[in-house]
Amino acid sequence: MTIKDTPEEWEIRGTQTPFVGKKTSVRTDEVVMPGGAVVHRDYQVHPGSVAVLALDDADRVVVLRQYRHPVRQKLWEIPAGLLDVPGENPLHAAQRELYEEAHVKAEDWRVLADVYTTPGGCDEAVRIFLARGLSEAEGDRFAVEDEEADMELARVPVDELVRGVLAGDLHNNCLVVGVLSLVAARSGDGLDALRPAEAPWPARPFEA
Repeated sequence: MTIKDTPEEWEIRGTQTPFVGKKTSVRTDEVVMPGGAVVHRDYQVHPGSVAVLALDDADRVVVLRQYRHPVRQKLWEIPAGLLDVPGENPLHAAQRELYEEAHVKAEDWRVLADVYTTPGGCDEAVRIFLARGLSEAEGDRFAVEDEEADMELARVPVDELVRGVLAGDLHNNCLVVGVLSLVAARSGDGLDALRPAEAPWPARPFEA
């Protein structure tokens, strides 16, 4: 048996959108189950996101600490952001987020992992990139506002982040997946064997 996620879509008898927000919405679908019953499934409709595990020459990861209101915590995260433009190239979005949040650019980009953050209740898909060959970005720093105005930046050794994940001290989905995927890739075929930065992404098709 091949262990691989596959596309499938069950019949939808009807759909409603009871809430529309600034970036996301909530949809209610009437879905036909295998036995013929029709049930309601509520989920958040999300444009998708990108995240960047930026690794410097000292084996440290660029991380930021930001307040997240739904969980009432300040979380350590890797740079990330929404795919604001439909069909936007995720690599370009990731490069933009790394510049805006950390004022950093990178020479080498690879795909580290593609994930659905909470597929039981949200259709958000995230592409996590590995960025290496870091240097300071040119130009002025991006003007921040709201939660980002209180953001802290740091560079933390990979081993310290792994310990924090396993100890239950770090909880951000992209940081956890990114750091553990980095360690797994190193122990496997190596970082240079990772998918190229513009590898196909069926969850969020884009133009190269």
